Amino acid sequence: MTSPTSPGASPHAPTLNPEPSQSWLMTRLERASTLAFVVFGGLTAFCVYFSMYAFRKPYAASKYEDATLLGWDIDFGFKETLVIAQILGYALSKVIGIKVISEMQPSRRAPAILGLIGISLLGLILFAVLPMDLKFLALFVNGLPLGLIWGLVFGFLEGRRTTEILGAMLSASFIVSSGIVKSVAVWLMNSGVSEFWMPAATGALFLPVLFISVYALSQLPPPTVDDIAARTQRLPMDGAQRKAFLGRYFPGLALLVGGYILLTVFRDFRDDFAVEIWADLGKEGDPTVLTQSEIPVAIITLIAFGCLVMIRNNRLAFLTIQGMSLLGAVLMGVTALGYVAGVVSPLWLMIGTGAGLYIGYMPFGAMLFERMIAATKTVANAGFLIYVADASGYLGTVSLLVYKNFFAADVPWLTVFLTGAFVTSAVCIVFFILAMGYFRKKVDDDETPAAVSAPAPDPRPAGIPVGAR
Repeated sequence: MTSPTSPGASPHAPTLNPEPSQSWLMTRLERASTLAFVVFGGLTAFCVYFSMYAFRKPYAASKYEDATLLGWDIDFGFKETLVIAQILGYALSKVIGIKVISEMQPSRRAPAILGLIGISLLGLILFAVLPMDLKFLALFVNGLPLGLIWGLVFGFLEGRRTTEILGAMLSASFIVSSGIVKSVAVWLMNSGVSEFWMPAATGALFLPVLFISVYALSQLPPPTVDDIAARTQRLPMDGAQRKAFLGRYFPGLALLVGGYILLTVFRDFRDDFAVEIWADLGKEGDPTVLTQSEIPVAIITLIAFGCLVMIRNNRLAFLTIQGMSLLGAVLMGVTALGYVAGVVSPLWLMIGTGAGLYIGYMPFGAMLFERMIAATKTVANAGFLIYVADASGYLGTVSLLVYKNFFAADVPWLTVFLTGAFVTSAVCIVFFILAMGYFRKKVDDDETPAAVSAPAPDPRPAGIPVGAR
C-alpha cells in the first residue's frame, strides 16, 4: 500500500501511491511535514472564510442614516431591519445545517461552498436594485446560504491531531475579517460607490481569493490512520445518532449552549454596530480603528488556542478549553469594568472585551466539540454540535435587536454594549463553572469507550498514510 520513503518526503509519514484521480497537490500534502501541512491547511481555510465575510458583513460599514422604510406603519430603524433580516436567514441556515452539515459527504463540500456564496452574492445585487422597502428581503437571501459555510470549511479540518491549530487559524479569520472588510467597504464608499452597491462591490473584489482558496482547501487529504486513532473517526450522523448524543450529555450541553447564546448575541452586536459604538467612543469616521482593534484580538486568541495541540489527553484538553472560555468571560467583564472606572482607554476596551469574547466564543466553532467527540470516543462529527449551538445563538441576537429598537431606542449604543458585556460575563462565568463540574464527572477517561453510534468501517481507500498530522 505504501512505498519506501523517498528523499525529501516527510519523515513522519510514508509516501502513498496515489489513486489515478488524486491530484499532484493532494499527493504532496500527504507527504508533507506536519508544519507544512498545518501552514497550508490553516491558511487556505483562513482565506476561504475571510472571503466569505466579504459577502456577509460589508453592508454593516454604513449607518444608512438617510434610508427609511416609507411603506411601514411601525417605527423600526432601517439598519436594524437589515441586520435582523440577515441574521434570520443566517439562523435558519444554522437550523438547516444541523441536518445538512452532519450528513454532508466530503466530496460535495467545495462545490457547495462556491454555490452557496454565489447565492449570497445574488442577494447583495438584489440589495442594490430592489426598492427601499424590499431591500431587507435581499439581506435575508444573502444570509440564508452563508450560515452553512463554517461547517463545510471545518469539515476539511476536523478529526486530526492538529485540528486545534488549524481551527485556531480558521477562527482568526472571522475576528480580523469583519474589520478589514468594513474598512474596504468604507474605502469604496469614499471612492464614490453608493452605500447600496458597496456590499456587492466588496464581495466581487474577493472572488479571486475565494476560488483559489476553495480549490486549495479541497486538496487536503483525509485524516490519517494515526489521526483516527487519536481523535476518533468522523462520519455522517443520522437523526437517531444525533438524538442519542444530545440525550447522553444534555445537561452539560445545555449549560455550554446557554453561555454560547449570550456570547453570540454580544459578538453580533459588537460586530454589526461597531461603527456606531466607535462613534460613541469618539472615533466616528475613522475606518482604521475597525482593523486596529481586531488584529491584536486575533493574535491573542490564535496563540491561546494554538497551544492546545500540545495536550494529547482528550479529556484534559476538553476541560481545559472550558476553563479558557471561563477565563475569557472574566476578562470581558473586567475590561468593561475598567473602562467604566476610567482606567481603560476606548481602544483597549474594544481589544480587551474582544479578546475575552473570542476566547470564550471561539472554542464552540471548532476545538470544544472536536475534543468532546474525541474524549467520549463517539463516532460522529463536530459540525452537528456546532450548528446546534449556532442556531440557538443567532435567535438570541434577533431578540436583542427587537428589544433595543422598541424598548430602548434612545439608549446609546455604547451603554447597550457595556451592559451586554457585564451580563454576558456574569452569566457565562456561572454556566461554564457548572458545565466543567458536570463534564468532569460525566466524561470517562480516554481509555474507556462511550460511543453513541456504532463504529463504522473506514470508508477511505486502502493506502491511507499513517502520518503525524
